[in-house]
Amino acid sequence: MAGRLSLPEVDLSCPICYDIFKDPVVLKCSHSFCSPCLQQYWTAGRSRDCPLCRNQSMDDPVPSLTLKNLCEAYVQESEGTEDTGGELYCDPGEMCLLHGEKLKLFCLLDKEPICVVCHTSKRHKQHDCCPVSEAVVDVKEKMKSALSSLQEKRDAFDRMKKNYENTVAYIQVQAQFVQRRTHDEFEKLHTFLRAEEEVRMEALRSEEEQKSQAMAQKIEEITGEITSVSESIRLLEEDIALEGVSILQKCKRTLARANCTIEDPVMAPGSLIDVAKYLGSLTFHVWEKMHKMVKYTPVTLDPNTAAPWLVLSDDLTSVCDSDEKQKLPDNPERFDPDTGILGRESFTSGKCGWDVSVGDNTAWVVGVAKESVVRKEKVSSVLKHGYLCVYFYHKMYFAGTSPLTRLTLKRNPQKIRVLLNCDKGRVSFYDPQDNTHIYTFKHTISERVFPYFWVGCQQCPLSVEPLNVPVKPLEYC
Repeated sequence: MAGRLSLPEVDLSCPICYDIFKDPVVLKCSHSFCSPCLQQYWTAGRSRDCPLCRNQSMDDPVPSLTLKNLCEAYVQESEGTEDTGGELYCDPGEMCLLHGEKLKLFCLLDKEPICVVCHTSKRHKQHDCCPVSEAVVDVKEKMKSALSSLQEKRDAFDRMKKNYENTVAYIQVQAQFVQRRTHDEFEKLHTFLRAEEEVRMEALRSEEEQKSQAMAQKIEEITGEITSVSESIRLLEEDIALEGVSILQKCKRTLARANCTIEDPVMAPGSLIDVAKYLGSLTFHVWEKMHKMVKYTPVTLDPNTAAPWLVLSDDLTSVCDSDEKQKLPDNPERFDPDTGILGRESFTSGKCGWDVSVGDNTAWVVGVAKESVVRKEKVSSVLKHGYLCVYFYHKMYFAGTSPLTRLTLKRNPQKIRVLLNCDKGRVSFYDPQDNTHIYTFKHTISERVFPYFWVGCQQCPLSVEPLNVPVKPLEYC
C-alpha cells in the first residue's frame, strides 16, 4: 500500500536540477526548489525572482519540512524497491501494457520505453536500445540544454522588450525635436514674410500719399482756373445785355478778356498707383528674395544611422565625435561601435555631388557606402567591406582600396568634393579650391549607396557645405 500512496517522482523533483529535492524551500509564490539550486540561480546575475513564474521574491525562502520528509521517504522507498528487485512496489506507469513486464529499456529509434519482451518482438527487433537509467540521464541533459536555450531566448526577448520600450521613449524625443525645429524654421519664414509684407505696404502707403497730394494740388490749381473763367463769363454776360453804343464801347475790352488764351486741362501721366509693380509675380519676387536666406544642402545626415558617440548639429549638416555614449535605440540602421553615419539620400543611378568641409579635423573618412555594409561590427573602411572612400589618419591620406593606397597631396585640403556617377561606376574625389583630382574609384554600383562619414575628432566637425541655388525664370530666345 505504501508504494501506491507514494507521490510520482516528478512531483518531488526540483524544477532547476530535475533531481529529488535536497533541503527544499518554498517561495511566496508557492513554488519549491532545492535551496542550493535557488541560491546558485540567484547568484548567476539574475534578480531575486522565481525561476518559474518570474515573480519577485523580496522575502527569504522558507524551508519546507513536509516536502523534505516526503522526499526522504521516497528515497528510502526507492532504495528498498531496488533491494527487492523492484517487483513489489513497481509503479503501474513503469509496467509494459502489452507484456506486464517492467520497462527497463529505451528504444532509441522509436523514442519510447520498452520491456525485455518488447525488445525481442517484431516491432522493436534489431532496434538500438539502452537501459532506462541511461536514457533518463540523456533525456535530462537534453531537457537541461533545451531549458538553457529557452532561458537564453527569454533573456533575449527581455532585452528586446527593453529596447522597444526605450525606442518608444526615443520616438517621443524625436517628435518633440522635429516639432521644435520645424516651428523655428517656419517662424524664420513667417518673420521674413511679415517684414517683406510691411516693406511693400509701406511703399504702397508712400506712393498713395504722394500721388494723392499731387492730385490735391492739381484740384486746387484747376479750382482757381474755374473761378477766373467763371468771372470772365459773368462779365461777358453783363456786356452782352447792353444795348446800342454802350456795348460797342465795351466790346473791345470784353472780347480781349474772353479771347485770353487758357489751356485745356489735361491729366499728367503716371498719376495712378502702379498696381502691376506691386502685384506682378508677387510670390516669385518674394521667393527670389527669400532664397538668399534659405540654405540647401545636397546631403542631410541621417541621425537614425549615427553611432551613439556622435554629436549632430540641429540642422543635420555637421557631425563630430565625443567621449560620452548617448542612450539611443539599437535599431538595425545604426552604426555601433564604429563612429560612422550615413546621409539620408540614397543613389542607384544618375550623377550627384557634394562638398564636405574637413577643416583641421585630424581623423575623418568621406565617401559612399553600400546599403549592405556591416553596421554592428568595427570594420575598416575599405572597398572589400562595401566602402568607396578616402580618409585622413595620422597625418596621412589614403584611398580605401585593398591593400590601402597611400595618397600624396601637395597641401591639406580644407574641403573634399565627392562626385558620384552611378551609371559609369565612378566615385571621384577633388579639392574644390583648385579642382585638384585626389582619387577615383572605378567600381560597378550594383546596389543602393549612401553618402558616408566617419569622424574621430572632437574639436573640428565634418560639415556638408550648402549649395548656391539660383532662382531664375525661363528665358526664351
